[in-house]
Amino acid sequence: MSVVNKKLTDTILSMSLLTIMAGAAIAPALGVIKAHFAEAPELLVQFIVSIPALFIIITNLFFLDISRHYSTRAIALFGLVLYVAAGAGCFLVGNIYALLVLRALLGVSVGLIMPLSTGLLAYYYPPEQQAHLMGLSAAMNQMGGVVATLLAGLLSSIGWQWAFLVYLLGLFAVVMVAVYLPDDHLGSANKRGIPFQPRQLLKFHPSVNGMLLLMMIFFIYPTNFAITAEKQTGLGLTITTLIMVGLDLVAFFVGMIFGQLMNIFREPMKYLAPLFFLVGYFFFSVAHSIFPLLMGAVFTGIANGVGVPYLNTIASIKGGRNSATTVMPLLSAALYMGQFLSPIVVTPLSRWILGEQDVAGSYKIGIMLCLVFLIQVYTTRHYQSLPPKGK
Repeated sequence: MSVVNKKLTDTILSMSLLTIMAGAAIAPALGVIKAHFAEAPELLVQFIVSIPALFIIITNLFFLDISRHYSTRAIALFGLVLYVAAGAGCFLVGNIYALLVLRALLGVSVGLIMPLSTGLLAYYYPPEQQAHLMGLSAAMNQMGGVVATLLAGLLSSIGWQWAFLVYLLGLFAVVMVAVYLPDDHLGSANKRGIPFQPRQLLKFHPSVNGMLLLMMIFFIYPTNFAITAEKQTGLGLTITTLIMVGLDLVAFFVGMIFGQLMNIFREPMKYLAPLFFLVGYFFFSVAHSIFPLLMGAVFTGIANGVGVPYLNTIASIKGGRNSATTVMPLLSAALYMGQFLSPIVVTPLSRWILGEQDVAGSYKIGIMLCLVFLIQVYTTRHYQSLPPKGK
């Protein structure tokens, strides 16, 4: 890879590092935020976490039209500047409604950045490099989660607003995009209208539905782990936080070697994410000591580290150079829709089927969803396969 290409690759990957921080950056501070806004309705406090996902989805709806009118560099710079301003701007506000407005604007910024963070890899690099690059993109995404969780946890010990200063990390991506990202117009090559039309959904539904299921399954873990681990094993906050960071690190290392894994497990790769999630959630559901929790974290981390780059790779190859304005906004919307729907769907199902007293009920629902995921992969297996090597 030439020096120019390496700088371009690093620039695109710098955006991947930031996207997961939309929610992860404030996760460690949520307890103190809730305590600070104790008089506000609980739903509004929950919206601090969930509202960015809604606005990411809405922004993705219009991404193709935006890309027709503005260049890639302009979209990326606007998105990144808004990301820093809306994210870190929460440090300056003390009103929950102003906080929610800034969180919504953060969602808009990620909605602009997310399709570019993967779609540009399909635009600038040939298909034979995309498995490796999508793995790196997913790895950077996981590393962003590790950095955000650790820094926000430290900063929130000073005060709840301080956690939002994590978003200042976006400044280095602003500089890299301004210097190294070409000023291309991606949308000018695609005249098919907004990417959410039925024709596009029909064409890419295996990857889109797969991403929706994958995220619904994965987000059972971060929304339940701290609570269930304490009830099942009596572990304190420090240990559970370290286990959660460890899971992100497992997913990071899997992403770093994803290209090699694709060469070794080219055909069975499509089944690895649902199978590893299933095993991981089985360990979580029966855990009464730290060992099953650690095993569950390892298998879940591998599943997430494999699943996201695999779906991105398949979709980018199927979508070709237009991926940034067609399938990648769809995958981004599915990813965040899965995050948003997971607690809304899983928790009521767990209480209805297994009862409120089942501490591990959410993980058992997750196992059921893994079986649905496996059926979805099997029935669309011909689409979810890479072309033979050398083609």
